[in-house]
Amino acid sequence: MAKCWEEAVRQGEWLELPWEKLAATAASLEPGDDVPAQPETGSHPHKVRQWLAASSLFPEKWVNRLFSVGGIRWHEEKLALKCFPAARMNDDPLYRVAKQSNSGDRAAVLYEDDYCLVLNKPVGMPVHGSGVGDQGRGTLDEEAARHLLACGDPLPVRHIHRLDDDTSGPVLYSKNDLAQLRLDEAMRSKAIGRRYVAVVHGRLMKSCGEINEPIGKDRHHPARRRVSSNGDKAITRYETVASNSRYSIVRLILETGRTHQIRVHMSHIGHPLLGDSLYGGSSNMLNHQALHGEELIFPHPLTGCTINVSSPQPDWLIGLMDHIDQV
Repeated sequence: MAKCWEEAVRQGEWLELPWEKLAATAASLEPGDDVPAQPETGSHPHKVRQWLAASSLFPEKWVNRLFSVGGIRWHEEKLALKCFPAARMNDDPLYRVAKQSNSGDRAAVLYEDDYCLVLNKPVGMPVHGSGVGDQGRGTLDEEAARHLLACGDPLPVRHIHRLDDDTSGPVLYSKNDLAQLRLDEAMRSKAIGRRYVAVVHGRLMKSCGEINEPIGKDRHHPARRRVSSNGDKAITRYETVASNSRYSIVRLILETGRTHQIRVHMSHIGHPLLGDSLYGGSSNMLNHQALHGEELIFPHPLTGCTINVSSPQPDWLIGLMDHIDQV
């Protein structure tokens, strides 16, 4: 990790970086042909903006946004960037709800720093509301806002990816614009890894494999998705962990992130998830799909270092695994 990131310090709304080490880090990168000369300490923020925007240290969009609000300044021998402005409490719908109650404690914090938050979503909780005016029904987004409000640090928290309402596991949040831009790009470039564990019907013929089948909407059922030649590319890799004559525990890794991808793919190969009645699974033992996100891997939005976050197995999964071992 570059020395300048190691010595980056948050001071309230500002991120302070040692100018000398920041410039050295920029010099070690491969800048474009039109990078202006490195500004001297104390240069006007406009010159600093031009250099930062072209240096590949930060997203150009973010740098220009900072400059437009006076978010670039010198502090002694350090460059200060307004990286942590608080959310506008009256304009942010999540914080409007969060201010009404501080009782959000259903989603444990798995990881947190000044840039990221990972919450452990329980079964039955939606990540976000389904539409305008739908805030307040107990979403994970609201839990995130309540958590930051309780910490006295109400930053503009936003989810980076989602899980189905009845899927449990880790969900990644950004806590500022820089983190959101970087993590959104990581999602687009498939740099964020997600590993799941599921309980499915039957014993798989192959202990491991890859399902590469496009997924599209089911025109006969608006809530469903289906394998379709006209759908979007979808790839799921799986490995059997344990099995008996009736059920299998499988570990899955997503190469793409289509809606209901694991549920559709496993149903398509004849092994629907236990409890997933929408895709052919039996709900006799479980009233929701037996799917849990057990691991989340992502590059830190400031340093680029790999962050690995694990989610503990929920009680419903432990019970099913014990049952499979005993049958």
